[in-house]
Amino acid sequence: MDLHWLKPLLGRPAPFTTVYLDVTRAESAGETEAAERWRAARRRLEREGAPAGVLDEIGELLAVPTRRREACGRVIIADANGVVVDRELSVAPAQDTVAHGPVPMLLPAVRAAAEAVRSLVVEIDRAGADLHWSDGAAESVEGGHDELHKTRDGLSRRGQTRAEDSWHRNAEAVALVLDRRAAELDPELVVLTGDVRAVALVRDQLGQRCSELVVEVAGGVRGEGVHRAFGARVAEAVDEFRERRRAAVLDRFAGSLGRGEGAVTSFEDVVEVLRRGQVDELVLADGAAAERFGDRELWVGPEPLQIATAVAELDTLGVSRDDARRLPAGVALVRAALGQDAGVTLAPDGRVELADGIGAVLRWSDGSTPSESLLSQSADVRRVRSIP
Repeated sequence: MDLHWLKPLLGRPAPFTTVYLDVTRAESAGETEAAERWRAARRRLEREGAPAGVLDEIGELLAVPTRRREACGRVIIADANGVVVDRELSVAPAQDTVAHGPVPMLLPAVRAAAEAVRSLVVEIDRAGADLHWSDGAAESVEGGHDELHKTRDGLSRRGQTRAEDSWHRNAEAVALVLDRRAAELDPELVVLTGDVRAVALVRDQLGQRCSELVVEVAGGVRGEGVHRAFGARVAEAVDEFRERRRAAVLDRFAGSLGRGEGAVTSFEDVVEVLRRGQVDELVLADGAAAERFGDRELWVGPEPLQIATAVAELDTLGVSRDDARRLPAGVALVRAALGQDAGVTLAPDGRVELADGIGAVLRWSDGSTPSESLLSQSADVRRVRSIP
């Protein structure tokens, strides 16, 4: 899971104000319900000492409606000077979360990002297509060739040929735009729907990059919007993609751990490989197992990869005691992952074995990299460090 949008927080001055809200605007309540949620959140932040100027800026951002018609959320994180991160979330949080303090709340943002899928729904007919992004943006593509219908009496072969030629040319125009949008805006999932023949023609014209993102979902009709039954099928396709995305990382982690190379688990070993910049994907327990590291703290220096379980370890990294500070483990771990462009994946309880509720998939290793194997025949995880 890519968290590049949190990187601007690195090196920013404390204190931080974190707002994680359901910004769904119900048809009946409209703006009033969303405004009430923010007013309640603001009162909590004022009690915690958040500056009025920062709260005013956040309020101005939240006053601008999202383009989403379905349930959605918003995460906003500000430092001492103002808003640094403002991101819409395709999944509304189960409950609103706000905090003001020396560090930003990163784990709620990570959890929200784990649920988010940047998707594009393309409703196609023989004249063109309507494109609907998961963030509410939309556009239309018209092929420009309007000889769309074959003659009914079958006598005009030329008319039939012209119609089929128009379908193909319009499909080419749609495919060209989709290829461009895939390159420019990097969707994770492209859903094609609409006229069966037109969908097939467009799919045949797509380049490899976009083709690899495509799934077909029946039931959508161009120009009629997203009705409930079709919306449910799209939601199911997004859920399936989300699970495939997570499973790919967790299967890679489990396989590498089983071979004793390319992955580590346990608190101390994950901290070590984070410090060395070896992590490709940080794996955190999501559920009861998260309590194994939830209350722990880590020592950090000014740079994200300056991370240790004891302050004395920072001495060897050249961090002075004046620059050393303790952070909640979840914040320090995600901070270090961001500092090396690593992703973060949340593992449901029981999905993979995680000593201390934490693991990592490595992008490289050498002879001094911790190596572990799971030796238990029971449900307990026992670890052995291989000595080169």
